[in-house]
Amino acid sequence: MSGYLSHSELNDALTIRDLSDPISGPHAMQTLLQAVTDTLSKQWDAPCRIIRHSPLVSVADNYDHLGFSASDVTRDQRYSRYISPTVMLRSHTSASIPSLLRALDPGGSIDELWAIPGLVYRRDSIDRTHVGTPHQVDLWRVSSRARLTADDLQDMIAALVHAVLPGAQWRAVSAVHPYTEQGLQVDVLMDGEWLELAECGLMAPHLFSQAGLDPAMWTGLALGMGLDRALMLRKGVPDIRLLRSSDRRIEQQMMNLEPWQPISQMPPIRRDISIVVPADMDAEVLGDRVRTALNGQADDLECVELLAITVHAELPLKVQERLQICEGQANALIRLVLRPLTKTMTDPQANQIRDDVYLALHEGPVKELIAG
Repeated sequence: MSGYLSHSELNDALTIRDLSDPISGPHAMQTLLQAVTDTLSKQWDAPCRIIRHSPLVSVADNYDHLGFSASDVTRDQRYSRYISPTVMLRSHTSASIPSLLRALDPGGSIDELWAIPGLVYRRDSIDRTHVGTPHQVDLWRVSSRARLTADDLQDMIAALVHAVLPGAQWRAVSAVHPYTEQGLQVDVLMDGEWLELAECGLMAPHLFSQAGLDPAMWTGLALGMGLDRALMLRKGVPDIRLLRSSDRRIEQQMMNLEPWQPISQMPPIRRDISIVVPADMDAEVLGDRVRTALNGQADDLECVELLAITVHAELPLKVQERLQICEGQANALIRLVLRPLTKTMTDPQANQIRDDVYLALHEGPVKELIAG
């Protein structure tokens, strides 16, 4: 497993602009979020609380108090970003829920919508729809007045889809979450393809009981949605990097919910590399290591594809000897697709990025560089 975040890595993470927060400047993501909260609040005739907590949370609130098992793979430091054994950068905005429930008066009378937007921090693959710091919003209706049911959850889904994608066809399929009962995944039909929009369910009774609240008196609806995906679907944006672009032509389009108008795209440049990596390498860890290696230049990458991975024992003897590969290692074939959003990249520049990635990932003694 990797170590804890360094001070510089933590500082870099905490200074990333949160597009959902008006304090960071206007953005279409805020307009979309406002449409969602207004719709739900009006439908339920319930007040909405916009809650913005620090992304630094206790591991207990991020996992244990939500019901994640001790063996859950998402806890692995390869996928989550830890500051210490007890503190981490939240991996979902649901991490705010345990502390919010603990703050409630057990005898209080409320029926309100909690909207918890912000950045979450994961180690993820690199492609047109994934980044390591996506935006998420948790939308939870918490009530000691109404007995909320699966019918209320269906009404919530319908209202959400209407607010995000008016007129879109949707479906809800069963899904399992440690903090819900009757969990569902919400998909929308876009250009003939079903795409995930949100996940939801009835609040699990254990959330209330461990916060000192009587589950017989309290109920709730829980829904989480990726704001980047929602905005991209609403506007028809093809590449998640466009949401943060500083190009004025693009920035102007990110001030409203009007359909995306394509701008001239640069041609892609592809570079394939063959490297030696740990045998348990996967696309998520690969993406995170590439982002770290390239820092700001990672924005020039459209996609990093793990084409194939072959463990030591399955490689021909000549390949083992050429790579000087050892037990516990594997040969990975990786394709880098470079396409800066606003500038043309030269072949020498692409070769340098290829070599930077190669040197950051390759764990074998034999090196094959091309930039010179």
